[in-house]
Amino acid sequence: MPPLEAISEKIRARLNASNEARDETLTLSREIIRTCANTIRAAHRGEAERAREMLRGARDAVGQMRERLRGQPDIYGAGYVHDCQKEFAEACAFLAVVSGEELPDPDELGIEYPAFLNGLGEAVGELRRHTLDVMRHGDLARAEALLAQMDEIYHALVTFDYPDALTGGLRRTTDSVRGIIEKTRGELTTALRQDDLRDAIQRALAVLRPEDQR
Repeated sequence: MPPLEAISEKIRARLNASNEARDETLTLSREIIRTCANTIRAAHRGEAERAREMLRGARDAVGQMRERLRGQPDIYGAGYVHDCQKEFAEACAFLAVVSGEELPDPDELGIEYPAFLNGLGEAVGELRRHTLDVMRHGDLARAEALLAQMDEIYHALVTFDYPDALTGGLRRTTDSVRGIIEKTRGELTTALRQDDLRDAIQRALAVLRPEDQR
């Protein structure tokens, strides 16, 4: 076989293998993202056990993707791998916070650190939605606790002052987190003041003489 033909065949075989791996893992990526979205919806509805079950499936898919792309760093570094790992981290972090559990470790989840950090940041958006639901039900103490956890996430993320090429665009995520927290803080502060005012009015009415209330 002429040298160029041999080289071409070697390259073609490698590209065929890479293309096959890419097709398979793109399917896994879509499955992971879909499962994580359903997990977050279940967590919002209070279906924690169903959410955990779905996350177990997503974790298996993340592991399959990692194994399938072992030795394929050019594909593993592709954007879709980062995106699905980020969605997985977001779902895991959100479920942990609303369930009163510790945040998961990225090594235990089997995902890259930039994906974990960005997923943690995006979980704050879901925590805002959950906090507003809690406020509508009148549980302001729980809302304050959730806001404190959102603050804790922000203060951790803001310490990662590295180029976006290393963090997957974390600076933009962190800026978004700050805005979400400040908006939520303002709404919670208003609700707390209204609650205090309502209590003060009720106390004042309670001490009025019956003839003053007529």
